Amino acid sequence: MSETTERNRPGQDIGAEGLGKGQSVRRGGGDPGSRGRTIIADGVVEKITGMAARDVAGVHAMGSGMSRTFGAVRDRVPGGSKSGVTRGVKAEVGEKQTALDLEIVVEYGVAIADVARDVRENVVAAVERMTGLEVVEVNIAVSDVKLPDEADEEQPEPRIQ
Repeated sequence: MSETTERNRPGQDIGAEGLGKGQSVRRGGGDPGSRGRTIIADGVVEKITGMAARDVAGVHAMGSGMSRTFGAVRDRVPGGSKSGVTRGVKAEVGEKQTALDLEIVVEYGVAIADVARDVRENVVAAVERMTGLEVVEVNIAVSDVKLPDEADEEQPEPRIQ
């Protein structure tokens, strides 16, 4: 074989100096979008889940009364750890799948089974669309019912300056 033929065989990596008209350099393999791994942190999935769950009519708050109380205090402390969006949400994220646990407070008078179904549908759609992960389960614990005449624990206290 001649030197030119040997250099330009299909499937062989060649330098730019060996290119003829209409030929391209082949680098790597497969679709460029599939090279490497994407790792999604639990906190990312928890935030998406929290936002999607709060969007459902009938969900008053996320988390138990105690976690909401501690969360309100933590939110006021500079550098507080978790954001209020993830309160009441726990995600276990694998490479391709995730499982979610939610704790919610519902409004008085709503059908809890319907609210839970709507939360599952909204959460699954949001998480799968935004992350590409398969949501294998969404476990929902209803920890309280917000009565119409109860004071709202989520209201921030007025600040005095």
